[in-house]
Amino acid sequence: MKTVLSIAGSDSSGGAGIQADIKTMTVHGVYAMTAITALTAQNTTGVFAISEVSPEFLKQQIDAVFEDIFPDAVKIGMVSSKKLIQTIAERLTLYKAKNIVVDPVMVSTSGSKLINDDSISALKQYLLPIADILTPNIPEAEVLSGLPVHNKSDMEAAAGLISKTYGCAVLCKGGHNPDNANDLLYLNKTAHWLCSQRIDNPNTHGTGCTLSSAIASNLAKGHPLPEAVKASKDYILRALKSGLNLGKGSGPLNHMV
Repeated sequence: MKTVLSIAGSDSSGGAGIQADIKTMTVHGVYAMTAITALTAQNTTGVFAISEVSPEFLKQQIDAVFEDIFPDAVKIGMVSSKKLIQTIAERLTLYKAKNIVVDPVMVSTSGSKLINDDSISALKQYLLPIADILTPNIPEAEVLSGLPVHNKSDMEAAAGLISKTYGCAVLCKGGHNPDNANDLLYLNKTAHWLCSQRIDNPNTHGTGCTLSSAIASNLAKGHPLPEAVKASKDYILRALKSGLNLGKGSGPLNHMV
């Protein structure tokens, strides 16, 4: 069985973070492992408390995994402090980790920054250069590229610059577009559009976590990157179409679809 390590925070409501990653990896037929960066008290209506782990404890978690069950892929979610980012980058480099998928969680759907400028700088300096693929949404692509993104050509320009800067593939997610859900995979200096209709479902909690975990799972199973991304996008669409409706806010996807 192929194995995948998720390095991310815990979501007590189970819709995002480590919990979403484990569900997604399991239904994709891979063995899920975790290194938790933070505990959160949250649900579909918001985040009420966050308790970060220490850099030393995060290091010990990562070491424990790599020294026993070496992962075939690694997914990295939200990491909110410079020291934790440095720890992750240092350990993954040491172990020569492969198939690294980074979901650069920096900006919320509303446009609010989720991590401070110091952490964003650390992300750019230490973590993004070791990734095989980044999965930013449009606001995050704007932060990473320094370019405004308003249309298709803007997405191509931003993704191309990010790919060139960090030496990796980029999946620029188009979920912020009002008319469609078209994503752009920029790979080997070429733009590949993954077009799809927008699903009328307000329950999208954990979509980014789920997508990046699906990509990591498919890479672990040996699928080429374009196939891994397309299969993962198809999975997200099916999960949205399933219409699960839990909680009082933006509910989770049906990971078991």
